[in-house]
Amino acid sequence: MTSSDTAHTVATDHYAAVTELHTAPLWRFLGDVLPTEPRPAAVAHRWRYADLRPHLLHFLGALGLDEAERRVLMLINPGMTDPPATTTSLYAGLQIIGPRETAQAHRHASHAFRFVIEGSGAATTVNGERVPMSPGDLLLTPGGHWHDHEHTGDEPMIWLDALDYPLVNALDASYFELFGQRSQPHTVPDDLSSRQYVHGLLTPAWGPPPPGPSSPVGRYPWAETRRAFDAIADDAAGSAAEGVLLEYRNPVTGGPVLPTMSCRVTRLRPGFTGVPVRRTSSSVLYVVSGDGTAEIGSTVLDWTDHDVVAIPPWQPVRLRNTGDRDAYLFGYTNEPVLRALDLYREEEC
Repeated sequence: MTSSDTAHTVATDHYAAVTELHTAPLWRFLGDVLPTEPRPAAVAHRWRYADLRPHLLHFLGALGLDEAERRVLMLINPGMTDPPATTTSLYAGLQIIGPRETAQAHRHASHAFRFVIEGSGAATTVNGERVPMSPGDLLLTPGGHWHDHEHTGDEPMIWLDALDYPLVNALDASYFELFGQRSQPHTVPDDLSSRQYVHGLLTPAWGPPPPGPSSPVGRYPWAETRRAFDAIADDAAGSAAEGVLLEYRNPVTGGPVLPTMSCRVTRLRPGFTGVPVRRTSSSVLYVVSGDGTAEIGSTVLDWTDHDVVAIPPWQPVRLRNTGDRDAYLFGYTNEPVLRALDLYREEEC
């Protein structure tokens, strides 16, 4: 090597040079690209329904459908504000619709569902099937399905909206389309899918199976959920971590109701204190009714009727019922995605 070559080598900032060539030295970033454990951006957080409900009612009266086609308050995790999400790959929002209103029919790549909080007289139509809404009902809108809402009652309807759009957007797989009319025609008998599959192990045995991995059930009624709890909850030992825990299932496959989100509901008896457990999945809890606390890592959040709690991945979680009545918690998680990728882990702490 000549003296000029040596001088050139000494003078060159090779780190700056490789950066300009859109490369990077792995040894400087190894801890970031291969961390020793999950490091979620999401944090444990609780949204008080009592605080948010007055604002929902205000916007219902202050904004017409021409100003806000969907009156939704997004539940944005303090650690995931840009882009907004509720927790890792999951989104939650509170939507309100007024009497005699409709919502424009559309479809999108994201899988979605609604869990009804309060009100009566509204319905959603999914791929031509009109499905009524009552408090505690779970209504599915699989990705790619046309859906719209209508309200013929006399009081506002409020529900929890859930979507997997943070995951879909991260994969650059999103699309959104408007239907050619504001509302879909009703081409299927009302609530047919729920009536066909509500009987548990007795399911239709004619015709081809429903296409796709999503559940064919449009509505899982709360009345049936309570009936299941009433039938088993007094005798079932339940989970040491989550009480008497039931999962909403796809009756055809036996798997989760949606390929990217599983939905569960639990009953915690008065005085219940769960063992702490942590998982690589993230989840969102909605309090159907009851009072208690969620100890998530070093954060303790108390909850009551209709509150929503975000649980980040790999944080130890302990649930307690601190009230004198049964607590019912509905929850959804991105566990199906992690299981499909063989990334799901769970352990007691």
